[in-house]
Amino acid sequence: MSRLLCICASFPPEVTPTAIRTGKLLNYLREDWQIQVITCVPNGKLTGVQVHPVLSWYPKALIDLFHQLRLNKLLEWLIWPDVQIFWAIPAFLRARSLMRTLRPTALVVFMMPYSSGLVGIGLKWLTGLPLVLNLDDSPTCSDMHPVFPSRLHYYLAHWLEDFYVRQADAIVYVSQFNRDTVRARQPEAQQQKFHLVRYGADPIDSIHPQTPPPDDFSIVYIGGMSGWHAFQTATGSWLRKLYRAWMELGNYHVLPMDYRSSSPAFLGQAIKLVEQETPDWRGKIHLRVYGNQYPQAVVDRLLHTQQIADVVTISGPVPNTQALQLAAGADLLFLTLPARLDGSAGGRISAKTYEYLMTPCPILAAVPRGENWDYLKDKPGVWLVEPTDVFAMAQVLTQLAQAKKTGAPLTFDRSPLFGELSYAKRAGEFAHVLQQISR
Repeated sequence: MSRLLCICASFPPEVTPTAIRTGKLLNYLREDWQIQVITCVPNGKLTGVQVHPVLSWYPKALIDLFHQLRLNKLLEWLIWPDVQIFWAIPAFLRARSLMRTLRPTALVVFMMPYSSGLVGIGLKWLTGLPLVLNLDDSPTCSDMHPVFPSRLHYYLAHWLEDFYVRQADAIVYVSQFNRDTVRARQPEAQQQKFHLVRYGADPIDSIHPQTPPPDDFSIVYIGGMSGWHAFQTATGSWLRKLYRAWMELGNYHVLPMDYRSSSPAFLGQAIKLVEQETPDWRGKIHLRVYGNQYPQAVVDRLLHTQQIADVVTISGPVPNTQALQLAAGADLLFLTLPARLDGSAGGRISAKTYEYLMTPCPILAAVPRGENWDYLKDKPGVWLVEPTDVFAMAQVLTQLAQAKKTGAPLTFDRSPLFGELSYAKRAGEFAHVLQQISR
């Protein structure tokens, strides 16, 4: 059996998209590979995989002092490419020690964070073993990274990604748009290294969803939202304004983004509009968000200022299995991303896209043009709208709510997609990449 050494800063039981994807892929790959994992997750575990947690050399006392002195901007400038750079050296040392007995066939690094890739490259330089770098999100994706601490950091991100391409034997992206964009700027000799292995989802036949009450219309959103501060105006004392100016000093903006749409605000307004136009639905349409990690005070402020507190409920993170159960029992699944104000196409695709498609539920996708829009546009039971288009959202809600009221709620048989979406398929694609570099 071939042996695989994986560097995974994010790993189960964490519930980040990267951790979930890594766990799913390795769960299938372990059938043909003997796998050992280096991670910074103290309680990292996965059945059939030997996991080696490694502590970071993160200088907590020093970093806390910088925070206390309000010198956070200096940390943005100095810590590069990300905070896990303090984990890279101990991870490399532990991996080097393991390799004396493990003698792996290949190396794989699952990112983010991006500094993990440096560990893999160091090990390749040391051993000459083939290396796969898996980039969940491109360091130069303008959806994920529209602002850099400085223009220098912007150029460094491009340099780092191109450096990873040159050093890896294969590089994996989850977005076709991002893969093609980065590949286009590479020399011809490097372009064959690029592969696409999307996120996926496992069939949920064993999930027993809760059925919504017949008189209610339940909308569910799974995952975090980042637009909770986007509606706030720049108020406060001159000291607060001075601090905000300090934190924005030198920032390099690649693209203007509207983070307001990464919130329940616009769908909440659409619900209110439906209630105004159809009083029979007043108090019966509700949006439930699972996965919030922002302070409750911040959440409450947005809900009350937007006057949607009575139609939106916000809850914290839930285990992935429970999230799928909640999704499968909804009348409508909601997906939203920040709007791109210049109207250009973007490369981001939400990981929940694939999980939603494993359900029979209608999907309302308020996403900008680009990878996510293009992937969903030909899928059954998906309504695509611009991220801030309240009127279009209200039209979809009215259509679906009326269908349920007449006793014929809309559902969609997406079983023909299950094979394409499954992590068994994704693991097969990843295994093909490993076979190519191991020849």
